Amino acid sequence: MPEVEVGKVSDFFARPVVAGIELTAPLKIGDTIHIQGHTTDLEMTIDSMQIDNANVTEAKAGDSVGIKVNDRVRRGDHVYKVTD
Repeated sequence: MPEVEVGKVSDFFARPVVAGIELTAPLKIGDTIHIQGHTTDLEMTIDSMQIDNANVTEAKAGDSVGIKVNDRVRRGDHVYKVTD
């Protein structure tokens, strides 16, 4: 499936398992993302997203968001939105 880069991982928190992502393109709940890096390869659907500890349903380029992830990701990993 085609993918478009939408940001980079800027932070990772183990509890809860959350990735901080600096967005370069819009993203919303329900989007499928692919996080890829040197040792990371994770594809998942976004079901929870926050900006400054407040739940949001969508975010735009330039926003810093926290997204619950299923596994460990690393700072600098690329985040792609899977498109149809």
